[in-house]
Amino acid sequence: MSGIVGGADNRTTDAVLVIGSGLKLYREYLVSSIAGRARDAGLDLVLVNNIQPTWQRAYFDEISVINLFDHELLAETAREVASRRRIVGVMCWDEPFVMPSAHIAAEFGVPGLSVSGVDGCRDKYHTRSLLTAAGLPQPGCEMTATVEEARAAAARIGYPVVVKPRALGASMGVVLAADESELDAAFRVASDASLIGDEPYRGGAIVEGYADGPEISVDGALHKGEYQPLFLARKQTGMPPYFEEVGHVVDADDPLLRDEELMDTLARAHRVLGVEDGITHAEVRLTDRGPVIIEINGRLGGDLIPFLGKTATGIDPGEVLFDVATGRRPEVAATKRSVAGIRFGYPDHDCVVRSVTVPAEAPGLVTAAPMVDPGASLRLPPGGYIARHSFVVCAADDADTCRDRLVAAQALVELDAERIDPLPPGATLEMPTGLLDVDE
Repeated sequence: MSGIVGGADNRTTDAVLVIGSGLKLYREYLVSSIAGRARDAGLDLVLVNNIQPTWQRAYFDEISVINLFDHELLAETAREVASRRRIVGVMCWDEPFVMPSAHIAAEFGVPGLSVSGVDGCRDKYHTRSLLTAAGLPQPGCEMTATVEEARAAAARIGYPVVVKPRALGASMGVVLAADESELDAAFRVASDASLIGDEPYRGGAIVEGYADGPEISVDGALHKGEYQPLFLARKQTGMPPYFEEVGHVVDADDPLLRDEELMDTLARAHRVLGVEDGITHAEVRLTDRGPVIIEINGRLGGDLIPFLGKTATGIDPGEVLFDVATGRRPEVAATKRSVAGIRFGYPDHDCVVRSVTVPAEAPGLVTAAPMVDPGASLRLPPGGYIARHSFVVCAADDADTCRDRLVAAQALVELDAERIDPLPPGATLEMPTGLLDVDE
């Protein structure tokens, strides 16, 4: 379905085009800041979305509803808007739409990450190849089409290895193979998971050496290729041999923000990939050989990391994104020195949810919410990923207190669910429900 839903009384006003709003629970704080920045700049906001608007009406001047996964239709819709308005910026924050948004920005001649920059981020094998060729510390890595090729690649690289899809996010389908006995199953999981992604990246799996060490993520802004870090999050993963992301903590005073080697590595990596204007989410392992870039995503971080960053530092990611998308050099100095973290609730086994209750009060609690409705199925890896039933966000003056508060708040979450059997090997992967197709 396609059609203009919102009003557009002033059709000649310059505008910023937003591709996909995301859900209110996860993105309203971002949209609110962008809308405020647009009003101050005298610009309209135009949304092209894949779901009927509700809360979005308060922030956008015009809304078109189409199937965003039809990239030709998305481009045609953007051109139709551009025939009536001068588009001065294009932005998006959801992984599936990063590449088409880059093409639209390039076609309109407005600031963007660049098509080649996004391609360098989106294709993990391409990322690894470019960074390796540039001399940045990288694990051995090979793209494999069959399990036989994967076995040979792992033997050359040396165990343990990580086996992963070429272009999925949220660590879906990423598996650690400690030795040869675990390689075949790891390849099958990664290759099967790749089938839910974009067609050019389906099938096969990347085999790469395991970079041992704590993992962090850094959201950073780029203006004309200049890299500025915004937030640094310490990541917590679980459910080995998978890498489910179960929590993050952002400390405004994290000493890694002043680590010259890390910051130089991030800036060099972005130059190598050719990223120009926008915000990226880089994931890094801190190894005994120094920081190793695991991947760079051409968008803001998920898991509410930008919200944690805003809470901890005072840096507003929506305002920064608006600035870089419209060709302005952003102000990224922290105005607060605090710590904020998030912890996701997972079931102990596959289940169908009856109810989820989250705490209204707890020490340092900023917000908490269920993430699924009654009747939702939650599948743990490898039958499914991101099987989260809830989250809690807490703040504190220091990281240890923040982590303690997260544990205490999460202990107050109540899950009532019916246990179900895991999916058999080879069954179709069950994706989390509601990420892009429902809203309040």
